[in-house]
Amino acid sequence: MSGNNYNDNGWEPVTRLGRKVQEGDIDTMEAALNSGLPLKEPELVDQLLPGLDDEVLDINMVQRMTDSGRRVKFRCVVAVGNRDGYIGYAEGRDDQVGSAIQKAIGIAKLNIISVPRGSGSWEDRSDRPHSLTRQTTGKAGSVEVEVIPAPEGLGLAASDTVRAVLELAGIENAWTKSHGNTRTTVNLAKATFNALENASQSRHPRARETTRDEAEVTE
Repeated sequence: MSGNNYNDNGWEPVTRLGRKVQEGDIDTMEAALNSGLPLKEPELVDQLLPGLDDEVLDINMVQRMTDSGRRVKFRCVVAVGNRDGYIGYAEGRDDQVGSAIQKAIGIAKLNIISVPRGSGSWEDRSDRPHSLTRQTTGKAGSVEVEVIPAPEGLGLAASDTVRAVLELAGIENAWTKSHGNTRTTVNLAKATFNALENASQSRHPRARETTRDEAEVTE
């Protein structure tokens, strides 16, 4: 685990979002994610979220038969986060372990999401955002992970892989339930990330706006 920084004084943004960040029109990750513009440059993430931590969750050797013979690559599963509401996840493959890790870190930064934190447990009276705002579930392959808000002081009732992902997201207290082949680290990690992503995508339904035709009828 370390704080990686892709940002470099020579970075020249090639996307509209990157230029907006470099010019200072967008200066927070929240604004970048809400802009509707695709996130395609890891340097952009480094500028908005400096000092991200990364965690290598799994390294596996993958073999494939080709016309030229057997090819061996390494698959690395990585999560990145600032431990304060932002988390990214990815897998990277390469002939060398180090290169696979760096690829995964770069892709994970492009998959960054904002996790809605709060105090979602009915047993809790804390005003500090230390858990999730609501229960959420994620699935990957045969694995399903359920994350349930818990009161402050409980900690993370989770396996090592699930705990690592939640900690990088800034979740300090939660109950978790895992189902399926949980020994498959890649699916367990991805299901946890998917649960957090589902939580980030859930929104309270907005009141439907009255249409012009409806307004004319009521007048």
